[in-house]
Amino acid sequence: MALATRTDKRPSMTRTLWDSSIGKKTVMAVSGLIMLLYLFAHMIGNLKIFFGPAEINHYAHWLRTVGEPFMHDEWTLWLVRVVLVAAVVAHATSAYQLSRRDIRARPTAYVHKRRGAGFATRTMRWGGVILALFIVWHILDLTTGTVHPGGYEHLHPYQNIIDTFSTWYGNVIYIVAVTALGFHVRHGLWSAAQTLGVGTATRDRVLKPLAAGLALVLTAGFVSVPVAVMTGLVS
Repeated sequence: MALATRTDKRPSMTRTLWDSSIGKKTVMAVSGLIMLLYLFAHMIGNLKIFFGPAEINHYAHWLRTVGEPFMHDEWTLWLVRVVLVAAVVAHATSAYQLSRRDIRARPTAYVHKRRGAGFATRTMRWGGVILALFIVWHILDLTTGTVHPGGYEHLHPYQNIIDTFSTWYGNVIYIVAVTALGFHVRHGLWSAAQTLGVGTATRDRVLKPLAAGLALVLTAGFVSVPVAVMTGLVS
């Protein structure tokens, strides 16, 4: 008589964690923090435009030589890009799956909705969509030059930025996206603290204004560039 063989396998710890809601929230929190660190570095780089074309153009060249001679030309930059793409994909996938799971868990709408929670949720969802579309446009505009309104010049971000923000639609797209980013960071940073176990009733009194302050700094820093071009401060 043939012996019965057991073919079923227990899912790995990684799979079990990913399938759980807390696992997806943890992935969202960690990937969000990675993107937040990048955003602050990117904002600081953008602000170099106030020091003239030589400063920011040199910065653009430096980004491609970071790590040399150990790293080959642009290797570090591409490594950062790969990490960012992975973070964006992980963040968006986790958010989508959690949203679908939440909808399935409550097929009928609540009789009484919490106004604050509803606004925050809608802001995060629509903000995420706006930011995803903006990232595509931003890359095609200032990285590849595909939809750039002027004569795109590689490694000359000063003139490229002026070209973009000399158009009304460039300013509208950018400012709307950055505003959505501010709301996203404000709520997302506080949510990440809760997920990672940092938030408590006492710490919330510090975390909430801290999240709002960081969101305000990011928003103001990014928006200052198109405003400077529009007002002629940078030309």
